[in-house]
Amino acid sequence: MPLEWVERLRRICARFPRCEEHAAWTGVMWRVGSSTVAHVFGGHDQLFRITFRAEMDEVLAFEHLGAPYFRVGGNAVGILLDDDTDWEELAELLTDSYCLQAPQRLAAQVARPGA
Repeated sequence: MPLEWVERLRRICARFPRCEEHAAWTGVMWRVGSSTVAHVFGGHDQLFRITFRAEMDEVLAFEHLGAPYFRVGGNAVGILLDDDTDWEELAELLTDSYCLQAPQRLAAQVARPGA
């Protein structure tokens, strides 16, 4: 996985109170408490993915958009990462994911996109 991408993700997640980086069974994840905010990993197909949480209406929208978006299950969705990834959009999506996963008192400290 390109180190530059992990560094970008670190900078995004560092803005979230008590969001900590952890080594995952594969790749790297960021969690608040025991809740996963984001998980980035590579597949056997040599493609890199990041998964995160979204509101259910957004989950359905991502599912219908297709590539580079995909649905994982429940309220988890993902994006295939590549050289064309929109990092501003991804930062907004991860901010929403954090706010969905964090306790209210922590989520209230983060400005959500479009709020």
